Amino acid sequence: MSEHAAKPPSTATGTGGPRAVKAVIPAAGLATRFLPATKAVPKELLPVVDRPVLQYIVEEATQAGITDVLLITGRGKTSMVDHFDRRPDLEERLAKKPELLAAVKRTEDLAAIYTCRQPDQLGLGHAVGYAESHIGDQPFAVLLGDEFVKPTEPLLPAMLELQARTGGVVLAFFEVDPDQTTRYGIASVVPAEAEFADIGDVVRVTGMVEKPEPEEAPSNLAVLGRYVLPGRIFDAIRRTDPGSGGEIQLTDAMERLRTEGVPVHAIVYRGTRYDTGMPLGYLQTVVQIAAERDDLGAEFRKWLADFVNAGSSGGPRT
Repeated sequence: MSEHAAKPPSTATGTGGPRAVKAVIPAAGLATRFLPATKAVPKELLPVVDRPVLQYIVEEATQAGITDVLLITGRGKTSMVDHFDRRPDLEERLAKKPELLAAVKRTEDLAAIYTCRQPDQLGLGHAVGYAESHIGDQPFAVLLGDEFVKPTEPLLPAMLELQARTGGVVLAFFEVDPDQTTRYGIASVVPAEAEFADIGDVVRVTGMVEKPEPEEAPSNLAVLGRYVLPGRIFDAIRRTDPGSGGEIQLTDAMERLRTEGVPVHAIVYRGTRYDTGMPLGYLQTVVQIAAERDDLGAEFRKWLADFVNAGSSGGPRT
């Protein structure tokens, strides 16, 4: 494990309550930044080399021991479920290609995939609210569908442990440059209780500000798209009025719980985060992961170096 990853707990069990065993992935958005590519193909299925973004996210959940995943989907996005379904016809054609066959069958065995459709996209809180009948009153993880972390630098296991101990809301933050605070939700924090020191860099959250100017930002800690929430978040969502953009914001529901005495903590993540939510970040993710692949990394890095060094000449021919 990288030294930059959130550290796993030194003890195997928490003491505050049950550990979350289900995950919710909100994935109903229209992905307008990627049009026209996402007119027929969900953004979550855009490939990062040879695996779609969504598979990386489900693998992140299963690596943390979660094998029950609910996709909050929208119109025209049924192919996300198809990706994790069986393809007997394809498996038959791959019978003599064991490596490809194993890669295809792996998607079937990752997790139990369930779906729920969000008819209208009215905010992240609105989307998460649709998971109530599947989750009940138990804690659960929320993984946004356009970012994931490096498998060798996991974040979610420590978040699950921290939530089991506190019974409250657990977030993840990453550090940004001061001039980038206008792009993210920024947190105000204080040191966490000493009893959580074994988990990693834990802070207690005292508030969050959406996209503040650098001079008004309470810190440089930005919200990463990972949450572990108690079941009572659903009642808070029902009591939350539309906020920014006229949408029901998950941040507002979490802030309501915090003001009602529910503890809110966060882990500051200093590992590798891949952000595929915008074209530039998506391209950076593809290049970075391709360059690190054992099977094609060396050749790709050489080509990339030649291309960059060629500058305006158009790069090397392939």
